[in-house]
Amino acid sequence: MIQIDGTSVHEVIFHRIKQSTNELMLSDETSDDVNEEESNVMKKIFLKPFQNSTITYEFMHPISIDLNPLYSIMVKMETEPREFIAQSKHIAEHLQMVSKHPNIKDGDLFIMRFSGIQLKGNAYDAVGIYKIENKESFIETPSNPKGAKNNIVFKKGISSRKLDKACLILFTEKPYTIFSIDNSSADADYWQNEFIKLLCKKDNINSTNDFLSLTKNFVTKQLPSEFEVSKADQIDLLNRSVDYFKTHETFDKAEFENEVLHHDNLKESFRKFDETQREENDLTFTDNFEIASEVVKKQARNFKSILKLDKNFHIYIHGNRELIESGVDETGRKYYKIYYEEEH
Repeated sequence: MIQIDGTSVHEVIFHRIKQSTNELMLSDETSDDVNEEESNVMKKIFLKPFQNSTITYEFMHPISIDLNPLYSIMVKMETEPREFIAQSKHIAEHLQMVSKHPNIKDGDLFIMRFSGIQLKGNAYDAVGIYKIENKESFIETPSNPKGAKNNIVFKKGISSRKLDKACLILFTEKPYTIFSIDNSSADADYWQNEFIKLLCKKDNINSTNDFLSLTKNFVTKQLPSEFEVSKADQIDLLNRSVDYFKTHETFDKAEFENEVLHHDNLKESFRKFDETQREENDLTFTDNFEIASEVVKKQARNFKSILKLDKNFHIYIHGNRELIESGVDETGRKYYKIYYEEEH
């Protein structure tokens, strides 16, 4: 989703939160002299995980957005970048205040300021907030092993494997654009609901993501419950759905129904399923939106085009559905007949 090739790391600070003793260990200095090699390592650890995110959020508050503590801090960080250290301490204090669950762990709180993060073709400044609760073990060796009696040192540190909790706030139009990561379930949902207080943005990224998920669920779950439909027909519908999103720049629901679903009974079933899912899952996309090609590329991997036949055969269906036929022979065995012109 985001592009970080031209991104720069400007300031880095970390504080330590000790939940067990309700103690904050706050730093008064930043690490702002970062060389190119260090910057690349930081981007790999702290920004690369967000490149897989296909859901965008924004700050919210049930009464007034100005009452959201983290949002207010971000406004000051955007308008008064010289106050970075002071505002980072306010972030740590806010996080400690909302960390009430007994299973919440101690951790290092990293806060970073970036510039040049690309989203939808535009570059933005941003702030990243990371709580590191679990560290990886690694071995450190000296540059010259000669004369070293014990040259292997075991340490713990941060790797690029997985972030425990993180959010990246891009200074787009207010109330900003947020990407969030939360890989821990033992401490309830305080990170997103109490610390950040966020909700899904009403943008083309979420609309594309939601509608593709809706279509997949309709074809794989709802359709077989209403109609007699073969796996090959389901795969064909999935392929046509993805092809529509790949070959169009904008989504139009009526156009999608005509090009993908074809039959009136399928269209009517889809409309009912669509309406029910929007109500039950509070989906907010409209019937017309600009398609986010990055989301389509990632979601397409989840649209399986493999027809599995017992444990003997896997058939990959990518093209013309009319070139594959199904039937049952005189002994009751099911079969598929495939037509082709060339063998590769």
